[in-house]
Amino acid sequence: MSSGRRGILTGGTWVVDYNRTVSHWPGEDGLAELFDEERHGGGSSCNLALDIKLLDPTIPVETIGLVGDDDDGRYLLATAAAAGVDTRQMTVTGAAATQFCDAYVSMKSHRRTHIFHAGTGAFLTPDHFDFSTTRMRYLHLGLPGVHRILDAPWHGEPNGWVAVLKKAQAAGLQTNLELASIDRNLMARLVAPCLPHLDFLIVNDMEIGAIAGVETIRNDVPDREACEQAACIVLERGALELVAVHCPAFAIAVTRNGERAVLPSFKIPEAEVKGANGAGDAFAAGMLYGIHEGWSAERSLRLAHAAASASLRSISTTGAIVSWRDCLSLAEAWGVRDD
Repeated sequence: MSSGRRGILTGGTWVVDYNRTVSHWPGEDGLAELFDEERHGGGSSCNLALDIKLLDPTIPVETIGLVGDDDDGRYLLATAAAAGVDTRQMTVTGAAATQFCDAYVSMKSHRRTHIFHAGTGAFLTPDHFDFSTTRMRYLHLGLPGVHRILDAPWHGEPNGWVAVLKKAQAAGLQTNLELASIDRNLMARLVAPCLPHLDFLIVNDMEIGAIAGVETIRNDVPDREACEQAACIVLERGALELVAVHCPAFAIAVTRNGERAVLPSFKIPEAEVKGANGAGDAFAAGMLYGIHEGWSAERSLRLAHAAASASLRSISTTGAIVSWRDCLSLAEAWGVRDD
């Protein structure tokens, strides 16, 4: 890592989320009632950029993405600018409409269901990523499985994600990859060649299992020991410094230097929970913030849990994130889960 670097560069998915709260998620031919609806920025690149600026406005954040020459594209650019995110590498194209997602949150289960239109996301390529002038320390990249060109082989590389990660590391950045809830086999195929070019991997219980080839969820319940085993397997498959795994009940971090931490999540009151949309991004933001500030894995994990818990108070991805100190204060008041 080059000296003097500070800040986080997010790259990849910028999407407009149309967040909708429904009574429950119906089966096919079923019926549910719609209660709330709002437009919000979404996607891994957008969410983490906004989360970091909310956790600590002094942290420099830059972003790379592709949006359409339309109202949704202008909305995303304005959202980023209002948050203080450097948007010089946010490219506008007339080739397609801005990527969007209908994001449904069930009032009954608080679980989310996403239906997306690829739009400009299908046109994002490694050529959009220029790291020649950035002085950021970390690249947070995503999302494999929802970007057609980046998912395909690229100029001799297994996929475009590998090409971007290699360019980033050659330019002096450390790298992290964000994942989406896609088919397990596709996820494993896309991520495997990326592992040698990642410094960090922050994923959920299902994702780590898919990458490691381990069953981490048994009878719909995350298995802590299996998650830890999978994290260790993935750590050894690449050049990673840290692997973190999160789920609603607990989180795990393992590092190459032998540090391990396992922490329960916080007990946010049920009445305050609005939805889980963006909780994984908030967890990653808390974890990366701690890493950026030189915290231990355990302290970073605690903030990651706190940020994820705070995010549950909104149906949007970033609407309930507060400063890192306030996230920890909220978490302390709630206490840890005991189930």
